[in-house]
Amino acid sequence: MKSTTRRFARGSRWPLLAVFALLACALVLAACGGGGSTSTPEEPTASQEEPAGSEESAASEEGAGAEESEAKGEPIVTMTYTDVNTEGPQYKNIEETERVYQEWINSHGGIAGRPLEAKFCDAHGTPTAAAACAREAVADKAVAVVGNFTFTGDAVVPILEKGNTALFGNCCAISPLELTSKISFPMGNQPLYGVGLVHKAVEQGCEHIKGVIIEGAEAFEPLMENAAKVEGTKIEKFIKLPGTAQDYSAQVAEATAGDTDCLVMIVSETPYIAWMPAFAQSGSEVRMYGPQGNFNENAVKGFESVVEGDVVAGMYPDISLPQWDEYREALEKFEADTSQDYNSLGGMGTWAAYEGFKQVVESMSGEVNNATFLKAAETAKVNLPGMVPPLNFAENWGKTGGPKGFERLVNRCGTFSEFKEGKLTPLGEKFEDLSILGGGTKPMDCGPAFG
Repeated sequence: MKSTTRRFARGSRWPLLAVFALLACALVLAACGGGGSTSTPEEPTASQEEPAGSEESAASEEGAGAEESEAKGEPIVTMTYTDVNTEGPQYKNIEETERVYQEWINSHGGIAGRPLEAKFCDAHGTPTAAAACAREAVADKAVAVVGNFTFTGDAVVPILEKGNTALFGNCCAISPLELTSKISFPMGNQPLYGVGLVHKAVEQGCEHIKGVIIEGAEAFEPLMENAAKVEGTKIEKFIKLPGTAQDYSAQVAEATAGDTDCLVMIVSETPYIAWMPAFAQSGSEVRMYGPQGNFNENAVKGFESVVEGDVVAGMYPDISLPQWDEYREALEKFEADTSQDYNSLGGMGTWAAYEGFKQVVESMSGEVNNATFLKAAETAKVNLPGMVPPLNFAENWGKTGGPKGFERLVNRCGTFSEFKEGKLTPLGEKFEDLSILGGGTKPMDCGPAFG
């Protein structure tokens, strides 16, 4: 179906909360881009291997950045946790983004004039360690935990609830409690980007669609099937991909057999790396649609012509755009680990979370602590043009026609990119509403163009 030249020839409503409870811990691909210890999920894309050296970074140094001024006074304490030192998926880019944001904001006036003390806790990929991070946040009197991701959110939320502490801004709410607890305030649209994959495939003329789902991510299937039904089509078959990277020739053959013209894929970065040689060897011209931070430049390295025109669905616009000027400048100035992919859900999601946190704090009057922040967050409005749609936490999906089990979602808008000569480039100039496709009853205002 591809119109470009390649080097190789080649009904239901959303799932019930119980389904997510059974499968959430295995959804490695669904969060921020993930992989094992031998190939981390957020390794550099070609465009971001040297975030300090891009033309955009140079432009930001010439005047896009905020004026520097030192923050003073009593620190505002936060915590960010994620999985770094673990045999499973690792999210070092979240830790690095938290670090550079702290450095950046404290050299640009702080938050409400006060310095940010952003603590980090490694959740090590286990419920026990994640719970320990939550207890540490409460003990340290963190104003909020900000920009986090782990697969074990259900171990964290009860502790934060008891400590009256907000779970704020995370990209990728994945556990049942993260999606329903009153202390949870996600800014990303997880898991709606799976709906976005189907939407874009149909919009681009795909007629015979199959799904490729990593083992453990089966909870995405009903979401995607619902979107296909609303679009007037169906996903003809789902192919399960073993989570451990291996020779995927058999799965490639099954996925591309017959008259398949498009694949909608929920797959993490490391399996994508293993998938690409088998896919190229097959000679298939099927178009692939995959998730932000996983189907990335690193995953397709060496197969750039094979993925020409393929599409990525996500939550955040591309890091090359002007709204991320300060983020790119901070990555350069404070020497972020260049082995990480910052054009990703984990990277951009954590930066946006802290920017949102800053807005909420600066809208408050009186004392800033965990209890007062939690109260303020309940009705807070976050306006970060081009990073996320306009968000009103008083109008979460539980109050605006969303399906049961996803009440805390506020952001229901997706973004898209496509591969051109091996580089990801923005596809479209605005957020696209996915509310109805995802099983909701009311659309969302996704805001103005961001391109």
